[in-house]
Amino acid sequence: MSTTWLPCGTYHQSYKEDQSLWQTKFIKGKMILLFAVLFIGVPLLADPYWMSVVNTIGYTLLGALGVQLLIGFCGQVTLGHAAFIAVGAYTSTLLILEFPWPQAMMDFGIAYPLSIVIAAITAGIASVIFGLPSARVKGFYLILTTMAAQFIIVDFIITQYVSQIGGRGQAFSIPPEAIKVGPFAIDSDTKVYFMMLFLVILSVTIVVNLLRSRVGRAWVAIRDNDISAGVMGINVVKYKLLAFFVAGFIGGLAGAFWISNLAAISPEHFPWFWSLWLVGVILIGGVGSIHGTIFGSVFMVVVMELLQSAVVPLANFYPRLMMDFLFIKEAAFGLAICGFMIFEPNGIAYRWWQIKNYFNLWPFSY
Repeated sequence: MSTTWLPCGTYHQSYKEDQSLWQTKFIKGKMILLFAVLFIGVPLLADPYWMSVVNTIGYTLLGALGVQLLIGFCGQVTLGHAAFIAVGAYTSTLLILEFPWPQAMMDFGIAYPLSIVIAAITAGIASVIFGLPSARVKGFYLILTTMAAQFIIVDFIITQYVSQIGGRGQAFSIPPEAIKVGPFAIDSDTKVYFMMLFLVILSVTIVVNLLRSRVGRAWVAIRDNDISAGVMGINVVKYKLLAFFVAGFIGGLAGAFWISNLAAISPEHFPWFWSLWLVGVILIGGVGSIHGTIFGSVFMVVVMELLQSAVVPLANFYPRLMMDFLFIKEAAFGLAICGFMIFEPNGIAYRWWQIKNYFNLWPFSY
């Protein structure tokens, strides 16, 4: 799906050119335009409501990227990724609220960025711990072991113990002035958006470059046939655990970022359904595709927002619709999964690839 069509008479002269992400001037121009839209157009044109929607898309993308790495590129099925996002969120929150940082680090906005890094590493280690069974089991059995992460980490450790730290009960209230990056307090949707954009670009860059390396080729070999990969000399256990670490690391980034968008954090923000939701995002967007992660995140968030906008006027005639919206949302999620599995099983990314090929090969698209 990543085929790049070059202009007639243009050929690669080196391996570096062949592996370049932006191989033609047209692609470079498209990327410059995309960055201009993201960094200038969206902040100028989006109102506060749609800015919050875009931030939700970014959060969903960060969460789904780790799931895509595990399922789409390494073949390790996971249904407990929300637990590692929760680890990142709570680690960052506790470091901000409870750790005795020097006042200078708080004043200069160093504590929160440092907490994000520590939270991501902690989530990566937690992911590796629950990924250890992948050395012996796979398929349905691996699904059960990853689900255990949700029940052990979120429902037991965080709910019963971590949430009680400081006598706060179930929720941690996060002072807005504590969320600072350098001299900038992250106290508006626009500032949250720029931080989200930085983390998304960083995470996508890391994953894309890993996939183009020996590590990525090993992951794909394991996904296709782990026995053959082992015969070829690939350390299957090592690369599986590395995939779990990177996926957990990105999940930790997602959780540590998301606390900047919340006034308070509680275990209810990380239900098991969120893990299932992230799997649905990559199924709809396209398994085994970075583009699929982006398209799936945009599709799921925007469709649910439009659905809510359609339900609000109807609630004037039938008020119970708003109370039942969570169930309507879950039903719509299930219908979307079924629809894509029947009519577009390869996801939106595959359709996007076909559209690009049509125009790249025109007028001989047949």
